[in-house]
Amino acid sequence: MKKSIIALLGLTVLASGCSVGETSSDEGVILVGTQNDYPPFAFADESNELTGYDVEVVQEIDKRLDGYAFDFVATPWDSMFLALESNKIQAVADQVAKTPEREEKYLFSEESYFAAETVIVVKSGQEDIQTIEDLEGKKVGALAGDSYTLLLEEYNEDAENPIQLEYSESGTPAEILQDVQNGRVDAYVNDPIMIDTVLDKYDLDVEIVGQSLVNDNMGIVFAKSEEGEELQKLIDPILKEMKEDGTLAKLSKKWTGGEYIPE
Repeated sequence: MKKSIIALLGLTVLASGCSVGETSSDEGVILVGTQNDYPPFAFADESNELTGYDVEVVQEIDKRLDGYAFDFVATPWDSMFLALESNKIQAVADQVAKTPEREEKYLFSEESYFAAETVIVVKSGQEDIQTIEDLEGKKVGALAGDSYTLLLEEYNEDAENPIQLEYSESGTPAEILQDVQNGRVDAYVNDPIMIDTVLDKYDLDVEIVGQSLVNDNMGIVFAKSEEGEELQKLIDPILKEMKEDGTLAKLSKKWTGGEYIPE
């Protein structure tokens, strides 16, 4: 018997194995917010089914946690945390880095499930950008509220010549990379795995430069509530088990080509 955390609130739900746009009729579920256009972590495949590393991590948790079931809610990044705060979803699995600012507002799984790098992307052949300092005064594409944008916003707090953040209305890294190629922005900052995935799909004249700016550990996010605390306590032991038995490493290698697992 499935145990309900909260009733559905009229959102489009992507049940495990359902296509994008289908709705689950079962209310006894934990709703997990994630994007459907962020490969290889969470995206709609050629059959219009939600898949990716983050999705399969949650599906594996679902298999191991008796008495609960998980469905996915395709949620744009810019409304992800609003949905969590308003109880329209009960968790977020979407490559969310643990930062002090976020941990003040939300609960994170104590066990991280992915170790991400952060790199700079420029138009191929551009030689004047190699470090975050080189971005000062330049236009950099950004998605409001994501980990990479927060890094740049924090840098700007002490910068004499702040980075000019150009917030994208499209909400997709692929379109920002097109802006880099076309010269509308000078650079973009994101995870190299996601960038390589986009470049495998689109023939864009851009390249990664310099060294990794920072390494982040990604966790599953919950609301600061009794329900959130309950979910955190249930999911943390399973993530630890998945790390120890090699499941996370196997999924990481499948989707990214490497074992990007936090120590």
